[in-house]
Parts: sequence; structure tokens; C-alpha cells
Amino acid sequence: MNPAQLLEHFDRISEAPDAVVHLRRFILDLAVRGKLVEQNPNDEPAAELLKRIQAKKDARNIKEKSKPTKSDEKKTKAERELTLPNGWTWVPLADLTAVLNGRAYSKNELLEEGTPVLRVGNLFTSNHWYYSNLMLEDDKYCNHGDLLFAWSASFGPFIWPGPKVIYHYHIWKLSLHSEQDLNKNYLHKFLLHKTQEIKDSGHGVSMIHMTKEKMEKVVVPLPPFAEQHRIVAKVEELMALCDQLEAAKNEREARRDRLVAASLHRIDTAPAAADKAATAAQSATPLRDAARFHLGHLPRLTTRPEHIKQLRQTILNLAVRGRLVPQDPNNDEPAAELLKQISAITGQQAIVGGKVENLFTLPSGWEWSRVGLITTKTGSGSTPRGGKSAYQKAGVPFLRSQNVYNDGLRLNDVAYIDQDTHTRMRGTAIEPGDLLLNITGGSIGRCCLIPYRPIEANISQHVAIIRPAVAGLRDFMHKVVLSPFFQSFVIDEQTGAGRGGLPKNRMDQIPVPIPPLAEQHRIVAKVNELMALCDQLEAQLTAAQTDSRRLLETVLHESLAKVA
Repeated sequence: MNPAQLLEHFDRISEAPDAVVHLRRFILDLAVRGKLVEQNPNDEPAAELLKRIQAKKDARNIKEKSKPTKSDEKKTKAERELTLPNGWTWVPLADLTAVLNGRAYSKNELLEEGTPVLRVGNLFTSNHWYYSNLMLEDDKYCNHGDLLFAWSASFGPFIWPGPKVIYHYHIWKLSLHSEQDLNKNYLHKFLLHKTQEIKDSGHGVSMIHMTKEKMEKVVVPLPPFAEQHRIVAKVEELMALCDQLEAAKNEREARRDRLVAASLHRIDTAPAAADKAATAAQSATPLRDAARFHLGHLPRLTTRPEHIKQLRQTILNLAVRGRLVPQDPNNDEPAAELLKQISAITGQQAIVGGKVENLFTLPSGWEWSRVGLITTKTGSGSTPRGGKSAYQKAGVPFLRSQNVYNDGLRLNDVAYIDQDTHTRMRGTAIEPGDLLLNITGGSIGRCCLIPYRPIEANISQHVAIIRPAVAGLRDFMHKVVLSPFFQSFVIDEQTGAGRGGLPKNRMDQIPVPIPPLAEQHRIVAKVNELMALCDQLEAQLTAAQTDSRRLLETVLHESLAKVA
């Protein structure tokens, strides 16, 4: 398959993640290898261009009294193995351009008016500008059409569209020695292709930097001047096609997103199974039909992980509102009886009735309560004496937020404390059937149910225990905590500066809808059944994306081999 065929059939492999990104890289790779356009033996060889460029470079150095830059045509292994077409030659960047430094600024030199100061952020995402009224030498300014390269944190080349600005120290201006012999746009395309490699050769931990010396030694594959123009024209033509492919893919995804959202909304707003204005069988029909439509079309609708996440949220949303399974008032004991049992255990009234704001209308037989009224224990763990120095290589597991996930504990990164420390912290020891809820940081809201088997472990201050008063309530409570209804309270109730957290007194006040115990069991079974379906869809989606990615990589590899 040649490049033209690849583009013609691209829609077949466009479902691969970042397919257009891969295609753009492929086009640039072909361009700098001399495989994108045909060579013309009548073109003046690049070696002749270099003679004129070198002469102008030498004259420039004399005029500016600059030290000649040391050329170093040291190529990477990949470059050494790449045979250039006839008429091409390898050239160090320093022999083609002067790599000019920008200027660093102190805070008092950055003003609200004057000449704009171009920083790396302005080249990528930031619309916030600083200004300066300093009078600088000409090479500290850049104008419309100048070739720039950002070399700190964010990397990449740019053709500056204007206006006149002062460029910052973390940007280089690449001033061509001879624009009559080197197409600036070709060099820009090459640097786009080379950017990741340039960044990888940088240094630094929190922020990667590139040195000017290394940049000057980057080796450029230089074609004849006429071919440079042909390459630029073809790259721009194909990149425009990539833009069209990307726009078409985005539109397809947007249509799917709208269809998924409409379908889920239809399910979410279908009449409840216990609508008092209709029989149970009649009122269940709209919800059942809507769910059947959505589930029947899921394989075609589900093309991104976000779709499955939305479906999971809809399932949980229906579950906690009594809309997932039908009510059975003739056989189910009302939730009020369950809450009386809980009140006898906790010594406090568990039914709150009108004391809680009814965010939605509960089905018949349900009641409102609060977290603190239906539990025998809530609250976070603590830090062992000595902090991390108390951690052991073995002993009692000490569960932190990175161990708590919605589908259970993940112990590949678990810490341990010794038995004496665990005994001193016995107030935060966990029990089988406990719910563990992350209450701080980026994982706030993640919640797992501790298995119903003997377990010995303790928890950190970033994790809270929720221990329902009766064992039968725990599985349903887990679904409630994971639902959008409960999670909205977790997010809204965060406190603290910098790193939000959910304190015990606020967690205890979160309202909880309580169904009859028998209905809880039906809800949990149905949620588990539907979540298993979501797992299957997720696995199918992952497999499909993996296959599309492999197909794309294979096609690109074969295309490159056939034009080599």
C-alpha cells in the first residue's frame, strides 16, 4: 500500500487512538527521508547550496564579529542507517542557521504596556502577555515569518505570525544564513519531525531543557532547493487532508456522543417502575423499552471509554432512585422496619423524613436517612507514630488512598506496620464488610467494600471507614457511595486549602435513600449484572482499539517499506 492508498483507505483504521497524529508523523517521516515527492535529477544538488550558504555564514560572522560555530556532523544511529536520495546531504543546523538566544527578564522589567514579551506559554496555550519598554539589540526581537524553537518544558518549532515581539530566553530564533538557498518552511517541517527526539536529548527533572550547543549539532537532511519547495507543498496538502480527516472523525464522535447522551437521558427519565399513576407492569414498560434500545445498540454506540463511564453512572443513578428494578410492596418489608432495627442498634433515630431535603421523590416503601444515622462507625484513620519511618517490609497492611479502588483493594503498593503500632491504632482497624472511602486528594470519592472474610489491616488519615449498622445494608451502601448522587456531596463538601478533604461531621450528614432490604438485594444483583456487561464492553473496546492501532502501525510500516 503506497501513501496515496493509505490516505484513501484511512477511514478503515481511523478508529485507532491518535490515528491522525500517527498519520501526521508518518507524512513528516516520509518528507525528511525524501520519500514523499519524486526527485528531479536536473535539480541543483544540495552540496552546491551549502557552498553559497557557507559563504554567507562566513560573511555574517565577520560583519557581526561572531565566533564561527563549530560544525559537527555527528548523526544518530538511525540517521547513519538512513540513505539519503541523490542530491541530498547531511548538514549540522549551525551551518544553516544562527541559533539566537532570547532574553531573561526580572519581575520589574515586565510591565503592563510596551512591546509584547513572547514566552513559551504564549506559543502553546497561554493568552496572558507581559510587556517591556526596554530598548534591545535587533536580534532580541522577532517579526512576522521568523522561525522560532521553544526549548524549555514545552518544545516545538513555530513560524511566528506577528506582530513584532521580544522573545524570551527559553525560545531560540533560528536566523537562516541564506533564505535564497534554504526554504524556511522545509526546516520547520523537519523540526516538527525532530521535536520529540530533541526533547528526549534534553536534561532536567521537573523541567526539561535543551542546550544551544546540542541544538546546533542537530543534523538536517538537506534536499535540493527546488525539492524543498515541492516537499513543503506536498506536506501542507497532506496536512490539510489530515485536518479534514480529524474534523470528520470529531464530527462522527460528536454525533455518537449526542446519541449516547440522548439514549441515556431517555433511560434516566423514563417513568419509574413504581409510578403510582399506573400499574407496575405498565409503568415499567418505558424504562424497559429505553434500556433495551440502548443495550441493543451499545456495541455501535460505545466507541470511547467515556461512553462506558456514562453508562455506569446512569445505572447507579437509576439504582439509588428506585428505577432499576420493580418494587414489590405486597411482599417487601418497608425500609422503615429496617431503620427501626438500626435505631435499636445505634440508639438514634435513623428515619429523618421531612428533615432532609428531598432531592428526588422516593418510591413507596423507601425512606431517607443519613450516613451517620445508619452506621456504627465513620471517620478517617491516622498517621502512625514516626510517619513513613514506621513502615515495615512485612506485618499488618496499612491501607492508603492508592490501595482503595471502586472494584476492591489493590495491594501491589501496600505499606505495612508492626503489630504494636496496629494495636495502638486499634480504633481505625478495619472489619470485614467495611466500606473504605478516599476523602482527600485526586482520588477523593473512590470507595471499596472490604470482603466478608477475616482481615487484619489499618487505614491512613486519607481514608475513612463507613461501617453500616446491619450487614445486609453494606452492599447497597457501596452502590450508593459510588453513585453520582452521593459523589456530588463528596465533591461539594470538600474543605481545606490546597488539598480538599471530606471531614467526618460533613460525611455523616450526607443523605442516603434506603429501600426495603429485599429490594436492596435485587438492586445490587441487577447493578452487578449490568456492570459485568459494562466490563465486557470495556474489554471489547480495548481489544478493538488495540487491533486498530496494530493495523495502523502495520499499514504505516508497510507503506514506508514500499516507498523506501
